[in-house]
Amino acid sequence: MDDKVVLIVGGSGGIGQASADLFTKAGAKVVLAARDRSKADDKAKEINDSGGEAFVIEVDVTDLASVSAMAREVHEDLGQIDVLVNAFGVGLIQPVLDIKPDHAKEVFDVNVFGTFLVTQAVMRYMATDKQGRIIMFPGILGKAVMKNTSVYSASKYAVTGFTKALVVEQRRGNIKFSLLYLGGVDTEFWDNPNVDMRVQKDKMLSPQEVAKAVYYAASQPAQSVLNEIVIQPESHQMV
Repeated sequence: MDDKVVLIVGGSGGIGQASADLFTKAGAKVVLAARDRSKADDKAKEINDSGGEAFVIEVDVTDLASVSAMAREVHEDLGQIDVLVNAFGVGLIQPVLDIKPDHAKEVFDVNVFGTFLVTQAVMRYMATDKQGRIIMFPGILGKAVMKNTSVYSASKYAVTGFTKALVVEQRRGNIKFSLLYLGGVDTEFWDNPNVDMRVQKDKMLSPQEVAKAVYYAASQPAQSVLNEIVIQPESHQMV
């Protein structure tokens, strides 16, 4: 991964930051993109103080101008974007009759429209450079549903369908896509008051475990692609 450029959108979160650690240790240049840049700044400083190379950029994934500016700035300042990690999203786990329409709209705006905007913006440069890998996080709820996840699962199934359609669309291109179906991960996702679910974080996947899968997907040989991977805590497997 020497001198590869890795753009991690969701760089203030646990998975994004754990992934940044692995990529920089392997010699990549990492850009942490986040709406709230304070945590991303702290991680970038930690990486740079340790001899790595990390940058921070503020982005609102639901805003076209913000997303376009992010992709353009990264490409102009660092060169071709080798890997895009879409490690962002908003949670919502509630009975459908309890869900406030504004909260549902936010989930679709971030998880679906945001994924579209970010992916499209970065793909424009990857298509010109004729290379790139994009890693998506539909999570296990983008593959199987459970109680009280109607809106959230719908948004994640949309990410799955979007990505699978892009695989077909890019068959003659050189952009590769990986889908990571993850079970519960011990992150700030569960601190959201709209995630109404009792959980045991000590039995969940750690961000560091997930980061290994992200790095594995991103570091496949040029002629290979990791299409899909499912990783779940043993305590609550879903199929």
